[in-house]
Amino acid sequence: MVNKIDSTSVETYTGNHIYNAKALESVFQKLKENESAGNQKINIVHIGDSHIQGDLMTNKIRKLLQQKFGNAGRGLVFPYQLAKTNGSYNERFRCNRIWESYRNIYPVRDYPVGLSGIGLWRDTGGFVVEMSIKDPVYKFNTIQIITPKNENMFELASGSQTKFVETTERKVITHKIKKGEAISVIADKYNVSVTEIKKANQLKSNNIRAGRILKIPTNQTQPKNIKTSEFVPLNLESDAFCHYYKSEKALDRIFLIPNKEAKEYELNGLVLEKNAPGITYSGIGVNGAKFSDYNKYPLFFEQLKALHPDLLIFSLGTNESFDKLEASEYIRRLRQFIKNIKDQNIDVPIIVMTPPPSLFRGRKPNHFVGEYAQRINDIAEKDGFAVWDLYDELGGLNGIGQLNAQGLIGKDWVHYSKKGYEKQGSLFSEAFLKAYDNFKSKK
Repeated sequence: MVNKIDSTSVETYTGNHIYNAKALESVFQKLKENESAGNQKINIVHIGDSHIQGDLMTNKIRKLLQQKFGNAGRGLVFPYQLAKTNGSYNERFRCNRIWESYRNIYPVRDYPVGLSGIGLWRDTGGFVVEMSIKDPVYKFNTIQIITPKNENMFELASGSQTKFVETTERKVITHKIKKGEAISVIADKYNVSVTEIKKANQLKSNNIRAGRILKIPTNQTQPKNIKTSEFVPLNLESDAFCHYYKSEKALDRIFLIPNKEAKEYELNGLVLEKNAPGITYSGIGVNGAKFSDYNKYPLFFEQLKALHPDLLIFSLGTNESFDKLEASEYIRRLRQFIKNIKDQNIDVPIIVMTPPPSLFRGRKPNHFVGEYAQRINDIAEKDGFAVWDLYDELGGLNGIGQLNAQGLIGKDWVHYSKKGYEKQGSLFSEAFLKAYDNFKSKK
């Protein structure tokens, strides 16, 4: 384990720790105030790649920090199922229609790729998107809809209502066919056409048999009640960032339906919150993503403000390493990412989480990740962010054999098992809480 020295406090850090934790003082202060008064929401946003999209590590962190500081809600969610990709197990989305999708990892297109790194859209209505909460601790009181330019494209409904519509229908009587009676005679008798009788009785020819009962649609009408179900929109409010609905009762299911006045429908995400103080923990991940993929879509940075972050965490670098990107260029892209965030007047503490150890195809060592980790630590104090060195914590390249023996790393030697991601989440939470306790002990 590498020791790191904070030159300002002259303290040597060993073991599992967050380096340059003094950069986190504002969020630690807010956590401390919430512990005393119970009146704060602390919004943490964790941005990354496939290590984050599956919400395994982040869900572990979310659970552990909310146990300590309170559960203020699930945070940002996205209908990954409608984009035909993997996502969190905490919620499920279903829809009666197909949606188009596009990810930030692809060449730049004029598509609504924003906050979730995946754009989802339709150019026609007729859809009902059902979101159901699988983990009851994430029932919500407030739901926010994030769309490009905050356009009012959707309505929300908590369920459907049954209605009865009164209309009229032709009165139908019956006639028993007598021996020798032709269908034309019967039609003349009731002043209807042969075709109408054949249609009402599903007859393919004019041949009929004595004794059979025929349905005769008369020219008289009678009242009829038609039972229908429809979704009744809830009353949405709006602010500069989103359209939202607040409920006194905690909800575990809601329906997203078209705003009838909209001509197209573009969804960047939903935010779920509770009527409670504590932490929301939003995970944003895209399989295959790099800093450069987020950097090329301004909408991502514009919409990040909708989450009102108090702390940002970055987990990117694995895909850069597979591109064999030089460490100096990796750092340049990281700094551009931070600049794009600050250009939106988002000035909050940042933790850069170094990428975990991995191997190239053929089990060849991936030295790039280690170089990224070293450079991240080198610039942390100068650039004013904190670091959690996941690469070092997992033993670097020398630790991969042990990770495999413990069933923590996947068969591709890049991704990790559920157990492996949850261990990472536990280790990060431990380091974060240790840094927080150190902060409180000095105040």
